[in-house]
Amino acid sequence: MKLAFYAPLKPPDHPVPSGERTMARSLMAAFEHAGATLTLASTLRSRDGKGDAAVQADLIAQAEAETPQIISAGRAANWQAWVTYHSYYKAPDLIGPAAARALGIPYLLIEATRARKRLSGAWARFAQIAEAACDAADVICYLTTRDGEALHRDAPQGQVLTHLSPFLNRLDLPPQATGDGPMLSVGMMRHGDKLASYGIIAEALAALPRSDWQLQIAGDGPARAKVDTLMAPFGDRVRFLGALDAPALAAAYQNASLLLWPGVNEAFGMTYLEAQACGLPVVAQDRPGVCDVLAPAPYPAVDAGPAALAARITTLLGNTTARHAAGDAARAHIAAHHLLGAASATLRETLARIGVPA
Repeated sequence: MKLAFYAPLKPPDHPVPSGERTMARSLMAAFEHAGATLTLASTLRSRDGKGDAAVQADLIAQAEAETPQIISAGRAANWQAWVTYHSYYKAPDLIGPAAARALGIPYLLIEATRARKRLSGAWARFAQIAEAACDAADVICYLTTRDGEALHRDAPQGQVLTHLSPFLNRLDLPPQATGDGPMLSVGMMRHGDKLASYGIIAEALAALPRSDWQLQIAGDGPARAKVDTLMAPFGDRVRFLGALDAPALAAAYQNASLLLWPGVNEAFGMTYLEAQACGLPVVAQDRPGVCDVLAPAPYPAVDAGPAALAARITTLLGNTTARHAAGDAARAHIAAHHLLGAASATLRETLARIGVPA
């Protein structure tokens, strides 16, 4: 299989790490494990974060200028399908539909979302392009139940829709964590949803009835000062690890007792997959997307507030046997559903359904 690959929000070779980049790289690895040869068709980032019509027009012009060369490259390389990861109203696929149509090859979208409420307003032009990309796709692989609902509702006749479970870029599990260290939170320190998660964490910590807990926080970013302020009341019980590279983050998981991350507006959250693979139980809120990757366990409702998270923390920290059992269940869940082999098999089967040979 010879496939073109494109990630309009953040290309897999971008220098700044993120869950978006991790997932793009993981998808490429899964296709390769399925027997495909991939070409990164473009590194154009189409994101307009502010709803600026001039920015959108400029990005569309850049895409139109680049597309003929991409089509020529595709003909020379004999691409058999085009794959785009994560097209949505703020970062639509401006290249893939036209390129696939010109080349006469199937067009696949992975983690594409429909947002028809955005068809008017500041992102209207980009939302229309994202909708058109969804309509043009021969296949859409959705990662969460929430995304799948809208895609099934609005799918054109004959479109193939497949659930691709979020996954780790590995065939086996990492070493098991001790399960007896400090709690761990992992998240970039950005204003908005990430900062909201840190705020909920601070409220949950304040509600803990015991004072012998410790929390390590892996992450950094422009909201670091605000996170420092949120955690200041807890003194040296909270330790900041900063932004960690992959080996250092793996070590942090290995030495933790549980992962604490509420998950405000997470698409699904790579940290949940990584932590559970190491055998850490997760303390999170019952949120769409998040629960698509969590092992069955009690996750407090959002409206139960931080106090419910504190109660779950207290239960896990106070019962070593229960905590280790929850960690074992989380690890088994990842092994069964969220590793590279399962994802690769799903992608291979999906390609075969539209006539792309393995």
